[in-house]
Amino acid sequence: MKFFPAITTITKANWRDKVDEVDRLGLEEVALFPTCLNAEQRKDLYTAIEHTSIKHVPFIHLRSDMELWELDHFVKKYDTQIFNVHSAREYPINKDWLKYKQIICIENTQRSPLDPEEIKNFGGICLDFSHLENDRLVDKDKFAADTKCLASFPVRCNHISAIKTKFSLDENEKLHYDSHMLKKQSELDYLKRYPLEYFSDFCAMELENKISDQLIAIDYINELIKNRDDFIKSMGF
Repeated sequence: MKFFPAITTITKANWRDKVDEVDRLGLEEVALFPTCLNAEQRKDLYTAIEHTSIKHVPFIHLRSDMELWELDHFVKKYDTQIFNVHSAREYPINKDWLKYKQIICIENTQRSPLDPEEIKNFGGICLDFSHLENDRLVDKDKFAADTKCLASFPVRCNHISAIKTKFSLDENEKLHYDSHMLKKQSELDYLKRYPLEYFSDFCAMELENKISDQLIAIDYINELIKNRDDFIKSMGF
């Protein structure tokens, strides 16, 4: 398994700060979440990346309005090896993307359970650990359905975010514990609950935190995994 810091794009200033920080740190590999940028803004992002130390972008979260040239660009220039999308039940999937269907994975989200029939047409599952853990806490039926699906299809990539100890309400007044802002490292401890086969070679930190904070979080996760067996024994799993 391998963990990557990520350039996320919830705010324009934030993603520009992340691009600058990646370059200052001399990082050559990052994951990319251009999911909050429109077409023109994405072009700004792509241009900014070209002037940094980045050589590889192994994992990208696709947005439904992305054109095929964008996928081609990253595969050819940055050796992108895996993509993820939400289900077509949530956002349309561009038919042109099917050129890359073997490396496009369907993400588990909070809106609906994973659909085995849909996953069969793509490369596998993008497992968002915080969504799965949130379901374990607030939606047992969906958690059961998604874990059943996880037993049937490969996990090809992952998103990793924080799980809070207190719930919040989303825009639909629905309870949730997951968050894209990590306040303390213990908000990652929930990862110890999950089997190693749920972790892939493309684990992206889906956090709004600075890149340097993400790198600290990655070190913390590696220690969690190293000590996972002791945790399992202590919890009686």
